[in-house]
Amino acid sequence: MDRLRAMELFLSISKTESFSETARQFGVSATSVSRMITDFESELNVKLLLRSTRQVVLTEAGQEYARELEGILWNIDQAHRNITEIRAAPKGILRVHSRMMFGLGVLPPLVAAFRQKYPDIHIELVLSEAKTDLRRNNFDIDFRISPPVEASLKRRILFKSERYLVASPAYLAKRALPKQPADIAEHDCLAYLLPGDQYHWRFKQADAIEEVLIKPRHVTNNGVALLELARLGEGIALLDDYTVHHDIERGTLIRLYPDYRVTNTTFEEGMYATILDTAMIPAKIRLFLDFVASHVSGDELRFTAYGKSIAADGD
Repeated sequence: MDRLRAMELFLSISKTESFSETARQFGVSATSVSRMITDFESELNVKLLLRSTRQVVLTEAGQEYARELEGILWNIDQAHRNITEIRAAPKGILRVHSRMMFGLGVLPPLVAAFRQKYPDIHIELVLSEAKTDLRRNNFDIDFRISPPVEASLKRRILFKSERYLVASPAYLAKRALPKQPADIAEHDCLAYLLPGDQYHWRFKQADAIEEVLIKPRHVTNNGVALLELARLGEGIALLDDYTVHHDIERGTLIRLYPDYRVTNTTFEEGMYATILDTAMIPAKIRLFLDFVASHVSGDELRFTAYGKSIAADGD
């Protein structure tokens, strides 16, 4: 029996819940798939699947085995790719996931410049406001704003950052400038959408932390929308420092509470490149991370990275 092929077929069935769809993906008949899975179950002496005319359901043993196989088969595939990359110039598809503001404001010019240096590496960039499961969703890199806690991941910190409370001059011309943390409750606030129906901003000065309940005028799950609403004078927004640096320099936004650190979640903030914890990092991942880090790491670079155009040669 081709044990590796049986593993691949079983893992596919666990995801598609269909013998016929798995057969189509592998270019074989559904009968062949069924026979191989039956033989595989006999070899293992355990029932992996419960079959009926309408559906395929994994047994408890099958669910556990599928979880184990996902990592094993990924590592086998990665080993093949790694040895190929050793013998050839870096190439292939690099799948990157990122939070929205970093993905929109920083990554596009870096992706374009990276292509000039490595034209055979093609980047798929997917943006959302949530972290992703790299192995399950087949991503090579995830750019996160908090350090990963999963044991199977490695992290590379690109930079540490803070969050600033900012408002436009037009908004502040109409309202009294807030001075104490409690004053913020009387203002129009622009909040990032979080679970629950209450919103708090936390102020830290020295070792003292004060939490203030706010009643947002607008709520959104997108930092870019928060930034634009603040520019339009709709209220006070809490945003990552590197995303508002240029606005503060130009005077289109004004930073409030400069003597405090402010957050809506945790004070441990920054940008973390997250990858799977493997013995060998594929060349395309290493090259892209090194390239991004060379343009954003450190205070000077991170404060100029947002909205910056990169020279065509990527220097």
